[in-house]
Amino acid sequence: MTFSIHGLAVARGIAIGRAVLVASSRVDVAHYFIEADKVGAELQRLTKARDAVKEELQQLHDTLPKDAPPELAAILEVHLMLLQDEMLADGVTHWVRDRLYNAEWALTSQLDVVARQFDEMDDPYLRERKGDLEQVVERLLRHMKGVAHVMPTPIKRTAQSRQQDLHLDDHMDVPLVLVAHDLSPADMLQFKQSVFAGFVTDVGGKTSHTAIVARSLDIPAVVGARTASQLVRQDDWVIIDGDAGVVIVNPSSIILDEYSFKQRQAEVERERLSRLRHTAAVTLDGQRIELLANIEMPEDSPAALAVGALGVGLFRSEFLFMGREGKLPDEEEQYQAYKRAVEGMKGLPVTIRTVDVGADKPLDRSPKDESHLNPALGLRAIRWSLADPAMFLTQLRAILRAAAHGQVHLLIPMLAHAREIKQTLALLDQARAQLDARGLVFGPLKVGAMIEVPAAALSVKMFLRYFDFLSIGTNDLIQYTLAIDRADELVAHLYDPLHPAVLRLIADTIAEARAQGKDVSVCGEMAGDPTMTRLLLGLGLRSFSMHPTQILAVKQEVLRSDAKRLEALAQQVLESDEPSEVLGL
Repeated sequence: MTFSIHGLAVARGIAIGRAVLVASSRVDVAHYFIEADKVGAELQRLTKARDAVKEELQQLHDTLPKDAPPELAAILEVHLMLLQDEMLADGVTHWVRDRLYNAEWALTSQLDVVARQFDEMDDPYLRERKGDLEQVVERLLRHMKGVAHVMPTPIKRTAQSRQQDLHLDDHMDVPLVLVAHDLSPADMLQFKQSVFAGFVTDVGGKTSHTAIVARSLDIPAVVGARTASQLVRQDDWVIIDGDAGVVIVNPSSIILDEYSFKQRQAEVERERLSRLRHTAAVTLDGQRIELLANIEMPEDSPAALAVGALGVGLFRSEFLFMGREGKLPDEEEQYQAYKRAVEGMKGLPVTIRTVDVGADKPLDRSPKDESHLNPALGLRAIRWSLADPAMFLTQLRAILRAAAHGQVHLLIPMLAHAREIKQTLALLDQARAQLDARGLVFGPLKVGAMIEVPAAALSVKMFLRYFDFLSIGTNDLIQYTLAIDRADELVAHLYDPLHPAVLRLIADTIAEARAQGKDVSVCGEMAGDPTMTRLLLGLGLRSFSMHPTQILAVKQEVLRSDAKRLEALAQQVLESDEPSEVLGL
């Protein structure tokens, strides 16, 4: 019987193949009390398992193939860091010593405690790091129980395993697609040498590590498919539509033929797009467009260069701060990371955003303050940085030092008030003075502000008096303008980039920045959506920042567009009550 499962589209393309089910990630855990004199032995079991997992992860990290995505190395480093996390270790010790829980029970109990803190986080990227912690605990439990790893052995690619012209034939060698509750970074390593053409997971979001790695590998993926691992059976035929976020199970011959055709078209289109890597992004009327890359890690720089990015429009520095529980990266660690990113771009500009986390940040060991009823409106982003000047100065000094190695732009998130702007700039001056006093070399910075709350968009003239450039963060701007939590599935359908109010704020920000001769870019999801390119060009946008895998598709739209003529379309969209109808979307 043919049926479909809907999830989140996180990596475009179509994959067709047989389903390989990965066993549920959670090991069955026994629950029992131990004798008081067995506490030491139980804690020793935990230590032994932790050391074994540490060695295992370190070996995986050190033996990564040269062509492995840099994201995998970074995620494995996060897993190693979580393994040593004091909150996890101290909590487990408490359950064993004070409650006399067996080690496995203690480990899962503390996981539940920490997981609840992750669930309460506002930032979706940080919230989804709960999956990383669960996978670390999973490895510990498997070592303690002596259970083998569940990932199937990969199969080498063969000439017969191409996806074109597939038929429902049991006798031919066909690609495989992975269906799992969740996938770890170690699991993902096997995509490189295997016939795994794509994957489906029950959990995850657009910023989960599986989504990040899928985009870097450029393989179709659907996450957040809820019960997919329960509904799909081993060896079922599966179509993964990474464009629509749909999984079709046991398709009919007609459906299979249709998607095989779409797949061939996509492959032809991909080959054609690859030829644009060295083509300048210039519109038909001669407007030069700047296409920049969004990166999460310093090691993402080569991928940005490979698709012809003219620089980094957004380096999310919060990745360096994630999951450290009271042990924030010091100045030297941050400096080395920023330096790697800058040097990796070979002279092209790198825009580093200061740490952007929420009031419920996992950056210390204190429990979440229940007075923060809505973390999205609480102590987050620049508000949090200004509340901890010592931490902020450390980051500013590291960024200033990295600026000595290339073009660095500093981007400040979630500003709304003039006093916040003045405080930030004063601390930047103080950071320079501190480096001078220490005799350390640092470079010049262009300083910009993110426009991501309506107050900032409506006060854009004030912002332009203080800053060299602006970057519009459309994800949060839409969320705050429409009072929609995009992570809340009950209202996510109301999250609308084409709402007239949102478009007006974007249009006015672009117009005012251009009128004053200041650079302005868009770094949210809208920038990487080819269906939005013509509209943004018509609104006057000349700088787009997006995930590297989206650059060539957007460049194609740029090359086909006449920016001057699109101004009339953009004006028509702005005046409409239903902009999506005008755009035919």
